[in-house]
Order: sequence, then structure tokens, then C-alpha cells
Amino acid sequence: MNEARAANRLRLLAILAATAAMALGSFWLRDVMLRGADHGNDRTQRLDPDYYVENFNFVRASKVGQARYAISGTKLTHFPGDDSYQIDMPVIRSLSVDRPSMVARALRAVANSDASKVEMEDDVRIDRPESKLAPAFHLKSQYVQLLPDDEVMQTDRAVDIVQGNAEISGAGMYANNATLVFSLAHNVHTVIQPR
Repeated sequence: MNEARAANRLRLLAILAATAAMALGSFWLRDVMLRGADHGNDRTQRLDPDYYVENFNFVRASKVGQARYAISGTKLTHFPGDDSYQIDMPVIRSLSVDRPSMVARALRAVANSDASKVEMEDDVRIDRPESKLAPAFHLKSQYVQLLPDDEVMQTDRAVDIVQGNAEISGAGMYANNATLVFSLAHNVHTVIQPR
């Protein structure tokens, strides 16, 4: 009788041990799955950078392999939360062979993940030398949004421009280097110097 009781206790202990191991295992599995889900959310919530590159040069090529524009700077920092890049001392050069070349500089810029939109800030300067198609162009502002793939630049802030023998100031600028379309929305003042 004692042997039967001992065997029953042993079976009961084995069943309890197996049940406890399964319960602990399921809690562990749940914890691992929740940590994995939180880690995925961490990437979208993350505000600190995950990598940086110093003294970089990025060249965007067309579908046929021809260089379209280059972006360089002293430092590029990637932020995984919104997949954006902060650029210190950015320089953006258009490399089109059939249109006037442009060079844009600023103290800093923020680019989206594929560099199709670059927001240049603080002491923005954009220069295009004189060509057969257009006079020299020099722009100064505190903020300009560039769409390099479309060769468009725009801002809602004040700009000072020297184009040929004209000095222009205003706000709400839109300029397309591909079509050479240019407009200012308001507070426009123009002084044309005699040649």
C-alpha cells in the first residue's frame, strides 16, 4: 500500500513538474514574442541616430547610368525613426550635361530616405554660372527645399537673388532648373542695374 501511495505521489509530482515547465515555457515564449514586437516598434519610436558617415559623397545616376546630381557633406547622420538623414555642411551639385549646372550649399540639411527631398537650412546659397541658356544666378535664404530628381527648388521664406543684372528679393519662391521657370509669390522688389 505504501508503495502504491509513493508511486501515485511520484506520478503526481511528475505531472505537476511537467505542467509547471509548460507554464514557464509559455511565459518565456510570450515574453520573447513581446520583446520582438517591442523591438520592431522601437525602430519607429527611436529618436537617436543609428549610424553616421564622415566626409561622404553620394552620386545619383539616371536609369541609363549617367550621373544626375551629387550630394556631399562633412557628416551624414541616419535617424531610423523616420528613416531620414541629417547632413552637416551639405553641397548639392547638379550634373546634367544638357542644362546649366547648379551648386547648393548650406550649414545643414535634412534629406528623406531616398534623397528625393532635401531641406537645406541656415545660410543657404545656390549658384548657377552664366550659360548660353540663362544668366548667372545667385540665391541667398535661410531655408530652401530641393527636389533634386525634378530639379526644383522652393521656399516660403525670404530670398535675395542676383540674376544677371537684376537684384530681386521676395518670398514664396519656386524655381525649376530643367524648364528655367522661376516665380516669387509676394513682397517682390526688383532693381535692374544698367548693363
